[in-house]
Amino acid sequence: MEDTDAFDLELNVFRAQWMSELKPNSGASGLSNGPPRAADVKRTQELVREQKATELFLKAVDEEQNGAVYEAIKYYRRAMQLVPDIEFKINYNRPADTDRVGGNYMEENDVDGEIEDLLAYFQQQLTLEGSPPKICTPVLETNQMHISALPPEVLMYIFRWVVSTDLDMRALEQLSLVSRGFYICARDPEIWRSACLRVWGRNCTKLVPFTSWRQMFLERPRVRFDGVYISKTSYIRQGEESLDGFYRAWHQVEYYRYLRFFPDGQVMMLTTPEEPLTIVPRLRSRNTRMDSVLLGHYRLSQETDNQTKVFVVVCKRKEEIPRNRFCRRNPAPEAEHSFHVGLQLSSGGRQRFSKLAWIHHSCHITYRPTGETVVSAFDLDKMYTPFFFARVKSYTAFSERPL
Repeated sequence: MEDTDAFDLELNVFRAQWMSELKPNSGASGLSNGPPRAADVKRTQELVREQKATELFLKAVDEEQNGAVYEAIKYYRRAMQLVPDIEFKINYNRPADTDRVGGNYMEENDVDGEIEDLLAYFQQQLTLEGSPPKICTPVLETNQMHISALPPEVLMYIFRWVVSTDLDMRALEQLSLVSRGFYICARDPEIWRSACLRVWGRNCTKLVPFTSWRQMFLERPRVRFDGVYISKTSYIRQGEESLDGFYRAWHQVEYYRYLRFFPDGQVMMLTTPEEPLTIVPRLRSRNTRMDSVLLGHYRLSQETDNQTKVFVVVCKRKEEIPRNRFCRRNPAPEAEHSFHVGLQLSSGGRQRFSKLAWIHHSCHITYRPTGETVVSAFDLDKMYTPFFFARVKSYTAFSERPL
C-alpha cells in the first residue's frame, strides 16, 4: 500500500511539473520558456505531498468517527510519513480538493500516453539524481550487497528469469511496481520482443499496427499459458426401466475437457469426469503420468475476417518400449488415431483471450499396412460447450529456464 502511495505521489508530481511548464512564466522578461527552476519544482513537490497527506488524514478522521479505529491508524500513519506535522496544517472545515494541482492524472490521460510519459519521466528523474544513474537505492543502511549495486546486464538477466520460458509477464508487471528503476527495466523492449517471438514466431517481425512490443503482447490475440482452459458438459440420460415397470431412472452425466497450452507450441488435452480440483494440479507439467492425456501441438491463425483461430492436433502418448528383454511386448497397433480440433479465440467477461468456442472436431485414423487415412468429422452439437480460461498460480510459481 505504501508503494502505491509513493507511485501516486510521483504521478501527481509529474502532472504538477507538466502543468507548470505549460503556464507562461511570470518573471520580468515574460519570454523565458526554459525548464522550471529547482526551487519551483521543489515547491510543487511539497504542495503535492501536502495535498496527498491531507486527503489521507481527513480519510483517517472519517474512519475514526465511524468506529473503524484500525483503518484510521493506517491512514494516519501513511499521512504522517508524507508530512510529519500534517495535523497542524489541515483546515478541517474544508474538504480535500481533488481538482487542485496534482489531481488525478491517471484518469485524464489515455493508457498509452500515460505509460510513455511515465517511463520518460522516470528515466529523466534517474538521470538527474546522479551519474551513472542507479536502478534503485536502499531505504535502510545495510552492510550486505544491495541489488542496486548489480550491473544493469545482470539485473536484466534476473528479470528474464522472472519471466522464464513460461512467459510469466504478470510477474514482470508486478516487479515493475517496486521502484522507478524496476519500472524502466520491466519496460525493456528486448524482453517483450523475445516474448512476442516465442508466441508468434516469424509472424511478428513487424510492429505495425502496434507502437511497442509490449502493446503487441498485451493486445494481439493469443492463448494464455498461466492456467488451463476448461469446458464442462452436463446432460440428462435416461436409464433402464425397473423390473416391475413402475418407474424409469434418469441420470445426470457431467464431464470436463481440459486444454493446457505451452509457449513452445505444445498442448495437452484431457477428457474426464474428474473435477478441476483434482485434475488441474496434475496438468502443470507436460510430463504427467496420466494415460488418458492426449499430447500434440497447436498453431494460431489470423483469418481475413479478423478472427483468431486455434488449430490443435493431439494423439495418445506413445508407449515406451521396455528395455528388459524378458518383458512381454504388446504388439504395435495397426492404426494410429489423431484428433483435429478447431477453436475460435475471443474474450469473455473481464479476462482477455479467455474463451475458446468449437468450430471443428474430427478423428483421423491412419492404417499402417496401407498408409490409408480415414477422416471422421463430428457434429458440433450442444455437447461441445466452449472452453473458459482459469488462471492457476502454481503453473508460474517456479522458473526452470530464463526467457
